[in-house]
Amino acid sequence: MEKRELGSTGLMVTALGFGGAEIGYQGVDSSAVTKLLNEALDAGLNVIDTAECYTNGNGTSEELIGQAVSHRRGDYYLFSKCGHASGIPTPDWAPETISSHIDRSLKRLKTDYLDLVQLHSCSLEVLKDGQALAAVQKAQQAGKVRFIGYSGDNEAAQYAVECGAFATLQCSLSVVDQSALDVTLPAARAKNMGVIVKRPIGNAVWRYDERPDNDYIVDYWQRWQLLAFPFKSADSQAIGSVALRFTLSQPGVSTAIVGTTQPGRWQSNAQTIAEGPLSQEVVTSIRQCWKASAQPDWTART
Repeated sequence: MEKRELGSTGLMVTALGFGGAEIGYQGVDSSAVTKLLNEALDAGLNVIDTAECYTNGNGTSEELIGQAVSHRRGDYYLFSKCGHASGIPTPDWAPETISSHIDRSLKRLKTDYLDLVQLHSCSLEVLKDGQALAAVQKAQQAGKVRFIGYSGDNEAAQYAVECGAFATLQCSLSVVDQSALDVTLPAARAKNMGVIVKRPIGNAVWRYDERPDNDYIVDYWQRWQLLAFPFKSADSQAIGSVALRFTLSQPGVSTAIVGTTQPGRWQSNAQTIAEGPLSQEVVTSIRQCWKASAQPDWTART
């Protein structure tokens, strides 16, 4: 699989990364996760991205990943996130919470270091305060963390880029969420930051003929109804291929994090990436459709 440099970190990451949200929130059986992740690693994927808060209350994404592939720790880069209390009785962004999260993540993931720890969608005020960042920097100095990133969007993401304290930015980007292309991504590229994209296919909202019940994706679905992309009449698989390749065609994007609970979906996404980037003509047409229809409130969705 194609590999790209993750900004100034020097890490060479696969263009497709595994996102651990679904397996945590859906409480996927550990044997299924073991099969899914080992097949992905065998096929060449080398990025696993998760967070301490990805849980349905009965188990966590981090624990499932640790059980499944900790014995192959040298085969992948391990990214996690911190900042949501999730059972720790202190404020989310207090230094002691951040420190506890990192130590707990290491235990769950059965590793003694994380390649990347990201502050997880904290506010602009928290970033400016600096205490949460200082806690991660302390963990970095102790050898528990190699690099520090920020995961979030809009004004907070712009500040994270401009302040120069972060090696990477994880942000939303897809055919239905293009606002980062105007300001945030060019600025991150200028700073040589590694860019990790979440929600790179916009939750595949084209699969829903009617308004979905899931509040997390309904905004993207509403946008999809208004965007006059020329490929909208294609079948679902073809649309997904264009969507994923559009995201990975953007300058500066290092890896796209795709979550799934189905091994077949991972293989399909890998085949899509092997098709290569979209032509500049197609990318331009998608951008033009966005600019013609985007509403003022179509900001990036965390």
